[in-house]
Amino acid sequence: MPIFEFRCLKCGKLFEKLFISGSMEQVEIACPECGSDSFERVISKTNYVMGSGKGGNKPGVTTKSCSSGNSCTSFEIPGPE
Repeated sequence: MPIFEFRCLKCGKLFEKLFISGSMEQVEIACPECGSDSFERVISKTNYVMGSGKGGNKPGVTTKSCSSGNSCTSFEIPGPE
């Protein structure tokens, strides 16, 4: 049962809609704030990070200079080895 996030194009409110998997019926979506049916789907943010990997590896961030006056950032996300 996926949950999708939408932004109303009329008032700007962000809202979510749960879709029942396997349901073949058509679903009507309207902004809960203003009732508009003009909206766009947005990519939801996540703040979930999995626990330590093998050997106690933890997520990490490395920032270094990559060109004159600029910096580059790398994210190390542990996973299966």
